[in-house]
Parts: sequence; structure tokens; C-alpha cells
Amino acid sequence: MTGSMRCSKCGLTQLARSACKACGAPIAGIVSDLPIEPRPAVPHPIKREEAPKSEATETDVNAGGTGLVHPLSFHGTGGALFAIRIINMFLTLVTLGIYHFWGKVRVRNYLWGQMAFNGDRFAYHGTGKELFIGFLKSALVFGLLYALFQAVPFVPGGLTAQIGVLLLAYGLLLTFIPLAMVGARRYRLSRTSWRGIRFSFRGEAAPFIKLFIGGTLLSLVTLGLYYPIFMVDQYRFMATHTYFGSKKWEFNGRGGDLWGSFAAAVFLSILTLGLYWFWFLAKKQRYLWEQTTFGAARFRASMTGGGLLLLNLGNIFLLLMTLGLAWPWVVVRNIRYTLSHLTMEGPLDLASVQQESQSASATGEGLGGLLNLDSDFGAA
Repeated sequence: MTGSMRCSKCGLTQLARSACKACGAPIAGIVSDLPIEPRPAVPHPIKREEAPKSEATETDVNAGGTGLVHPLSFHGTGGALFAIRIINMFLTLVTLGIYHFWGKVRVRNYLWGQMAFNGDRFAYHGTGKELFIGFLKSALVFGLLYALFQAVPFVPGGLTAQIGVLLLAYGLLLTFIPLAMVGARRYRLSRTSWRGIRFSFRGEAAPFIKLFIGGTLLSLVTLGLYYPIFMVDQYRFMATHTYFGSKKWEFNGRGGDLWGSFAAAVFLSILTLGLYWFWFLAKKQRYLWEQTTFGAARFRASMTGGGLLLLNLGNIFLLLMTLGLAWPWVVVRNIRYTLSHLTMEGPLDLASVQQESQSASATGEGLGGLLNLDSDFGAA
């Protein structure tokens, strides 16, 4: 066996050498015949590369979470939207208003593209040509309705006949409102995608028209007491007929759950000159969002009445100080506030979602524009 010796300074037994391997002290003397003492191998932990984390984060289940939180975010700026708006206004003036529809598409392309869910952006696929044709069709419908209103004084048969024609005209107008709401939602969702998969709306107009007219009449007869139920019924219809690819959204809310908050808001708004209404709006938003589910996942909302009040007061101040020029910043503030207080919680089964194309006309979009039912955050 190879000779070895022990260092007199640190005591390490090692092969014969001129200096200690451990402390560097010189080793002198006769090489010992002692065998080298065996030393156990020291295990070293193996470092493994972690897979890149998605935007979904783990939450503390004991703290009330269900596991995964999928955030929504908005990355747009008021300055970028202002630049788009200025160009749109100029081109709309030059083209005598025709470019308005292409300008609206530019705004939607920007806003949709700046909204993200789980880190992936949404996309808008509508065209200015579609909006323009939809506007022409809806303008024809409203032109006929306008002519009917103007013809009321000339209807033969006396006052009774004139009242009958006037009621018919208002009935048609009341029918066009839910028709426009359904058509606009169908078109916008069919032109919206996330991760390349389109949304769609598959509700029929007839049952929603019946729901809308009935709810409107009941709200009038009950002096507004039926309004919370009517509002939730509308939301339920829109939510439960919405699809992401092949997968349907669900809604579990009931109008009666908001009735107490609504009654309190009406009373307290009188005492607070309307300011308390923001607390009801926050309660309504939280309730509607949190009762909406996608498979096993559901939304979580944290809007507050104070937050909405400060947001709207700030928006009014900006508009007054800039004579309306700050409107793009107001739009961005509204979107950012909503998305920053909204998440989806729970497992998402996206593997089972399949693309299912749904055709949709822009006529309902045009009707919604003429009735001022736009939901483009007021930016177009």
C-alpha cells in the first residue's frame, strides 16, 4: 500500500508530499506506512432547472383561495389612445364621416390587444367594412321607424287611430333595443379571440325581447322595485349564452340577492345626493362577476364604492380641466380599474376547448350604435 503520513499541524492523514494538502504546512520526516483512512463521500444536491411559471399563481387555500389565480391586466396608455383618436377624428372629417367605422375598428384593435388574461392578449377581428354595412342596414330600419313617428299626425281616423299608431311605433322601438343588444353582443364576441380561439354568443333574439319588454313593464308598474330582478335576468341571459370555443359560461345568481342592497341604495342615495349609488354599483359588479363561472373556475371581484367614487370624480376633473381632451385617459383609467380588481380563480380546463366558428352580422352592431348602446368603453 502506498505510504502515507499525518500532518502534525492539522492532523490530516494523506499521501506523502512536501506540504499538507489541507493547511499548506511543510511535512518533514519519514514516510509512514499507515494506510490512508477512508473518508465518506459528501453528497451534493443536484440543482434542477424550474419550468417557467405561468401567470397563474398559487394562493393560500386556507386563506380562502381555491388554488390557482388567473389575473387580468391592461397595458394600454392614454397617450397611445389619444394619438389614435386624433387621427380618427381627422380622417373622419376628411371623408365626411365614412372613416368613423374604420376608426372604431382601430380603437378596438388597440383596446382588445392591450387586455390580457394569464399573460396572453385578446384580439379583435372585426373590419370597418362590416361595421359600415351594418350601419346602413340599421339606418334603413330606423329611417322607416322615424317616418312612422312623423306620420302620426296625418293618420286618418281621428285621435284614437293616431294614438294606436304612436303606441305601435313605441312598441317597435322597444323591440329594437333588445334586438340591438343581442345583435351587438353576438357580433363583438364572434370577432374576439384569446389564444386563437373565438368567443361566441348563441342566444336567440326572441326570448330576450320577451324578457326585456316584460321586465321593463314590470319595473314601471312596481315603481322600480322589480329592477334588480330584471337586471340580473338580463345578465343571466347574456352570460349563459356566451361560449369560449366549445365551452359555455354559466351564471348562478338570483335577482333577489341584490334587492336589499338596491332598496338601501335608493334610500341612502337620496340622503347623500346620489353619492351612495356608487356603493350599490360596486356591490352589483362584484355580485355579477362572482356568480359567473367557466367550468370549475369563477371570477373574483374587489371593486369598492369608494374606489368607484374616486375614479369617477377623477374622470370628471380630467374632462373639465382639458375640455374633454382627456377622454382617452378616462377610458384607460376605467378599463385598468376594472381589470385590476378582477381575477379568475380555480382550475381552467382549456384542453377540452375546441374552436367552433359562429357567423354573425354587424346589423345588430349598427342598431346598438344608433341606440347609443355601444360598449367600447366610450372610446370610439
